Amino acid sequence: MRDTRESRLLLVLLVAVAFALITVDIKGGESSPLSGARRAAASVLGPVERGAAGVVDPVAGTVRAVRDAGTHQARLDQITRENTDLRQRVASSDTASGRTKQLDELLRTAGNGGYTVKAAQVIAIGAAQGFSWTITIDAGSDDGLTRDMTVINGQGLVGRITTIAPTTATVLLASDPGFSVGTRMEGTGEIGFANGQGTGPMKVSLLNGKAQVKAGDRLVTFGSQSGRPFVPGVPVGKVVEVEATPGQLTKTVLVEPYVQFTRLDLVGVVVVPPRTDPRDAVLPPASTPAGGN
Repeated sequence: MRDTRESRLLLVLLVAVAFALITVDIKGGESSPLSGARRAAASVLGPVERGAAGVVDPVAGTVRAVRDAGTHQARLDQITRENTDLRQRVASSDTASGRTKQLDELLRTAGNGGYTVKAAQVIAIGAAQGFSWTITIDAGSDDGLTRDMTVINGQGLVGRITTIAPTTATVLLASDPGFSVGTRMEGTGEIGFANGQGTGPMKVSLLNGKAQVKAGDRLVTFGSQSGRPFVPGVPVGKVVEVEATPGQLTKTVLVEPYVQFTRLDLVGVVVVPPRTDPRDAVLPPASTPAGGN
């Protein structure tokens, strides 16, 4: 459009009419002659405004969420730390409680047998000196330990010390195939020799081929001269099977050890043997058969 005198005059006139309408609408309020037109415009533009608000509100919520994300994450991190600390405290409490129980059982066994023991913790497992079933304990010559001392726990015979260092010692477990110990049957006193069989039961050869033995019978260590390498009376295990050996001078039985060799933690090294043979006194009370009195 060309910038003519007529066009400028028309623009001024339109502006004046617009101001006049605004003045009339403001003064007239709800009775304004323009209220109908205003309502019509609202009915047309309202959905558009709500749609725009629907788009803007999630964006605004996202902005607030981003703004508060740091605070929420900090709280989440704090809760995670608190839960981790709580689990660690519970785990530590369980470990301490478990070791206290092991120590109580060890001291009760030592007391029943008259053994003086040095408590030690298992710190490593593995092959040593060609043997496959060994453990390392955190006590050694600085603690008065020497080779060929008997090692026990609250359940019974663990093994014997084979090598010694100032602060550690290697223990050959009774489950090792190269392990051998003299045994005595509970009650009858029948003597034999037990050998380790790895994860299987120990194999015991009784010197008396006619010995009366049955499943459930229990054995203890026979003992060595001066208590080295074995002190007497330490529980070994119970018979689970009697092998048929007709015509043989010896009788073979399979014995399930009392000690769980794959779960060793706290053990005791017998540093002073008992003054007298405790015989069967260290064995736990015999279980009562089902239905018995």
